[in-house]
Amino acid sequence: MDTARYAELFLTESREHVSAINHALLELERASDGGRNAGQGHPPADEARRSAIAALFRAVHTIKGMSATMGYTAVATLSHELEALLDWLRRGDAMVNTALMDTLFKAADALESSIERAVSGKAADARIERIAARLRDAVAPATSSAREAPRVLGVTRSRPGRQAGRRRKTPPRPRTRTRASRPEPVATAVPATVIRVRFIADAPLRGARAAMALQRAQTFGEVQAVEPPEHTFSEPAFGQEVTIRVATAVPHATIARSIESVGDVAGVEVEGAPPDSLTPLPAGIGSPPARRSRPSGRHAVGGPGAGGSDVGEDPYRARHVRIDLRRLDALMNLIGELVIARGRLMALTAASEDQALAETVHHSARLIGNLQDEIMTCRMVPVWQVFDRFPRLVRDAARSLGKQVAFEVYGKEIELDRSMLDEIGDPIVHLLRNAVDHGIEAPDVRVAAGKAAEGRLTLSAIRDRSAVLIRVEDDGRGIDRDRVLARARDTGLVDAATSTLTDDEVVRLIARPGFTTADQVTNLSGRGVGIDAVQAKVRSLGGSVDIKSVPGQGTVVTARLPLTLAIMRALLARTGGDTYAFPMAHVDETVSAEGLALASVRGRPVMLLRGEAVPYVRLRELVGVPGGAGPTGGPLAEQHVLVLESGGRRTAVAVDELTGQQDIVVKQFDAARGGLPLFSGATILGDGAPALIVDVSSLI
Repeated sequence: MDTARYAELFLTESREHVSAINHALLELERASDGGRNAGQGHPPADEARRSAIAALFRAVHTIKGMSATMGYTAVATLSHELEALLDWLRRGDAMVNTALMDTLFKAADALESSIERAVSGKAADARIERIAARLRDAVAPATSSAREAPRVLGVTRSRPGRQAGRRRKTPPRPRTRTRASRPEPVATAVPATVIRVRFIADAPLRGARAAMALQRAQTFGEVQAVEPPEHTFSEPAFGQEVTIRVATAVPHATIARSIESVGDVAGVEVEGAPPDSLTPLPAGIGSPPARRSRPSGRHAVGGPGAGGSDVGEDPYRARHVRIDLRRLDALMNLIGELVIARGRLMALTAASEDQALAETVHHSARLIGNLQDEIMTCRMVPVWQVFDRFPRLVRDAARSLGKQVAFEVYGKEIELDRSMLDEIGDPIVHLLRNAVDHGIEAPDVRVAAGKAAEGRLTLSAIRDRSAVLIRVEDDGRGIDRDRVLARARDTGLVDAATSTLTDDEVVRLIARPGFTTADQVTNLSGRGVGIDAVQAKVRSLGGSVDIKSVPGQGTVVTARLPLTLAIMRALLARTGGDTYAFPMAHVDETVSAEGLALASVRGRPVMLLRGEAVPYVRLRELVGVPGGAGPTGGPLAEQHVLVLESGGRRTAVAVDELTGQQDIVVKQFDAARGGLPLFSGATILGDGAPALIVDVSSLI
């Protein structure tokens, strides 16, 4: 079998399992800290510990089977050693302490590195053997005095009175019983169930899929037999079928749905075994079953040719395929060109009196709109795909600084365009590191201030109209205005006579490149690139950043992002003969310029709108187009005013003419050196003319 062509699939699935390993390790650490989180929405410590260890074992076991199938020896070896240690933890033969958790985290990092190196064809990491040795050493003390617990995968039971026959330097490999290794009788009889799984003929990694199916079966009860044996899963000659016998009372339909979800499954058959649950599986169990009528009590979920009335009635069948992201990007580019062509076609036929042509054009426009919606929906992915790596980052940062931080994530199901999701990771990393380093105080400082020793840090995603708010909030010391002012004076950013700073001035200062209040550079911060990098990246994505801070209570940083970078709804306005696009997500309202009440506050023009003073700017002045009088007197050339909102702040922009709303395709461009930082992109209108997209955050 040529495994090279399955390397990308292996890498994708392995990354998901590594993410699950890191989350389970964090849960295990939290559950093993003496129940500190009990009663705060977390399960009891013992239950959480068992659940975390079981999740760890499943993920590591799956990676081991997949890597063995792919021939990645280093990954399989490290996975085996880690699996052995987890087996002893699962059976209660070792205690979880700080040293052991550090070893597990290092093993997880090494496993991730070895997977990446194996797929890229690089030599194995030199630290793999050292990590494997540490895993073996961690198990060795437990093996010297531990009782031998029963080997029931997925379940930890104590069976007193059975001493280990001999000491082992390393724990035995967890294995599932086959016909040659019959289980010992148990006191309670549990119905036996036979699960036959058939894989698609050309499915990649069939052995790994079989291992995953076996893993799912282990969650339902004690596996009594497997045919062919588990050790053959990694062999090239492994066939298309595996049969598993498990003692369980779980409904057959539930079992079938779970097994089928491993992917590339042509069919699953689940039926009750003979009454004696300990009877070996019938001879020839590994061969394809003969064509026969379906007995009662059997549930089948099948692929082609499965037959039967109940096959099409299962609403839980998995219907997902993996698609290369480049294909989705190509589709998005094509639909973008179609949207431009649609606008052009509708403009050309607007004056036509041909009714049939008009109906055809409108029908085509509607179909293109539906296609656009479907493609954009296909590109939307939940933010947890990025958020899942941050709990580990916060944990490591807090430990390196000697701080206690409770990190919570909300809104992980909120969806963003894939291209947007790839870009927000780095800004969030900067915000989280700043919160841990600058925001949350050391435990003794917090206690002295009357706070809990453990700081609270929250990352959340919230839908707000056609945008998504990414919010990082902490309950730390807040922004020290006096320190910011002192540093600004030292660097000459403000006048020496300045005694106070407004909220906007504080935000502008801390967002300047190179500005920092840290006394020394650390691995986390101190170089003055955190908030500056966040603002630059978010603005390049067409979003904005808002910072609110209360001294002694904490800081909230909110990044407002559009749902997608590719296509957006915009309001088109003309000024001086040119057309400009304003994203509809930021347009609060439009008002007529006739009879406009203008004033000046602190030397800045404002518009009086229903008793509110809204900052006022003229687009003509911003883009350098002559015409009209000043904002506080004389006739105005502008006829309309757009009231824009971003981050809770509003600004009024005067324009000559409003030409309507339109879906526009965003085209990124490199601004000319020395040009205005006023535009975030460009688009092509229906008449073929270009239009610049206004960056609303630059006006607020």
